[in-house]
Amino acid sequence: MAHHPHEPRDDRRTPGRGHAPGAKHGDGQGHSHSHGHGHDTDIDWAEMAPHLEAQAELFTPLYERALSWLGREVTEPGLIVDVGSGPGVVSCLFAETFSGARVTAVDGSAPLLERARQRADRLGYGDRFDTLTGELPDVLAELDYPADLLWAGRSLHHLGDQRAALAAFAERLAPGGTLAIMEGGLPPRFLPRDLGFGRPGLEARLDALQEEWFARMRADLLGCVEEAEDWAALLGAAGLKHARTRSFLLDLPAPASDRARAYVAASLSRLRDVFGDVLGSDDRAMLDRLLDPQDEAGVHRRADVFVLAAHTVHTAVKPVQ
Repeated sequence: MAHHPHEPRDDRRTPGRGHAPGAKHGDGQGHSHSHGHGHDTDIDWAEMAPHLEAQAELFTPLYERALSWLGREVTEPGLIVDVGSGPGVVSCLFAETFSGARVTAVDGSAPLLERARQRADRLGYGDRFDTLTGELPDVLAELDYPADLLWAGRSLHHLGDQRAALAAFAERLAPGGTLAIMEGGLPPRFLPRDLGFGRPGLEARLDALQEEWFARMRADLLGCVEEAEDWAALLGAAGLKHARTRSFLLDLPAPASDRARAYVAASLSRLRDVFGDVLGSDDRAMLDRLLDPQDEAGVHRRADVFVLAAHTVHTAVKPVQ
């Protein structure tokens, strides 16, 4: 299963209500799906907005490298569509990187798209920035014209039938247009394996719980279809050619900045909330110490806190007829 550690999708977003009845919909970039509650795979994306924005802003160097890589082959796009844009941090990076492009942020959450619109206006991109609210992938039929670049950053896995979704994404590309999906990579790391207290390997044990949560989240999606995560093959099945894959690293070494520490603390706090009832008492106690602002061994104070993560981007091109 793909890694989506401590994140809600990354910086992002909301594909639409692909979840089971009652689930709030759907960022960010990013994946640990530590944004649920307990065993529930419900995600309230509007509530997640501040965390989604903070994560995407912290991960901006990674996204900038990914967009620079895309820009070497996607030259002068007219329309860029950010599928599952969430609060629009990455959408606005596209507007900055591709200064001649129009950018459309697409999401199932109107509150997140309002934040995206406000961000674009604040940064001076409002005159070439649009939003589109609705269920993915069907809402893409409402685009005024085909996209030259369609980006789905850690949002595809929130749609039940990923193969069908990729086919729908490909259909909305202009001939010669590029589909880029960010899926997979490595789970983030914030701390040494041995913290000096408790049992070593806490983050690896949290990874295992998140993988189980991710599997439940996928199973709860409406129309869920199990699919091997061979993204190049799936892009080919959607009729696209010239598949490429590259991973991008975020390396924020110790000692962490205040912003990085706040992100680490928020991520671990969310994991504590989600998995507190299934964690062993020793691991709960470790998290409690790590999250205590007064504890010298906690993430607010210890000198060895860092952020290290890798996200993978897969691209393919729609043939020119």
